[in-house]
Amino acid sequence: MDSQLAEAHALEGEITALRRACVEPPAPREGSSRVRKSFQEKCQSNSEGWELSKDLRRRLGHLESELQFLSTLTGISIRNYSKKTEDLTSTEMTEKNIKKVLQRHRLSGNCHMITFQLEFQILEIQNKESLSSVITDLSIIMEPTEYSELSEFVSRVEERRDLFMFFRSLHFFVGWCEYRKRTFKRFKEKYPEAVHLPEGASSSCMGIRSPRQPGFELVIVWRIQIDEEGKVLPKLDLLTKVPLRALELDKKRVIETAPLSFRTLLGVLGIEAALESLIKSLHTDGSSEFPNSGQPHVGGRGV
Repeated sequence: MDSQLAEAHALEGEITALRRACVEPPAPREGSSRVRKSFQEKCQSNSEGWELSKDLRRRLGHLESELQFLSTLTGISIRNYSKKTEDLTSTEMTEKNIKKVLQRHRLSGNCHMITFQLEFQILEIQNKESLSSVITDLSIIMEPTEYSELSEFVSRVEERRDLFMFFRSLHFFVGWCEYRKRTFKRFKEKYPEAVHLPEGASSSCMGIRSPRQPGFELVIVWRIQIDEEGKVLPKLDLLTKVPLRALELDKKRVIETAPLSFRTLLGVLGIEAALESLIKSLHTDGSSEFPNSGQPHVGGRGV
């Protein structure tokens, strides 16, 4: 594409020179017929080049539109990109019609609020029958973030040299982080007395307190995990914090079974509806069963 752009710029320069020749009067020693003839010859020789320039412009515009669409769709934007090619073909390979090329790529970009830099090498081997390519080296540098899950994921991607898994999983990971942030923010605005975010706007946990029973609290810990295959999964844990006296009076073991009940609720209602149901049950009369006395008890289990 760089060579095609250079060719397009050269053609634009020639066109500008020709237009200037049409406007400027001919030199006294040159006759009008000579200028006209020269202009016609240049127009004829560059007509094909002009059509090629128009075609390159159309193709470039199409590629730019596709890139913009992909950036909007995935949230991934590439800011800088460079490529170097090295021919590794030896004399013996040439005799066997084998071509070996090493490409060194470097790019930087961001996926929403997460920035990254990639350096990787691709080895291409071509013969009469086929063309094969493989990533021989991959290095990923990411700006420090509050998402500890990404560190282990990046190491796994570098080990496997799997670029597709990196971009795919990063896209879904950031999407889940944004969804968690919006969900917690909405509940904080809707129930300001009951809901608090201990880690701020980007908190990974949400506390639910009972306005009428101080010391009674439920904590939702919402982690976003990336498995060995790059699949992104949300994982919610429910922790309970209640006075010991209330725990002793809980004959029906409501507090003990709360995490399991919350898991069932998640499967039936989904994340947002399950969280709101939990907030309402504690915000209204769900906490009135437990007196406010004794030291708090903290417990919970994964959901």
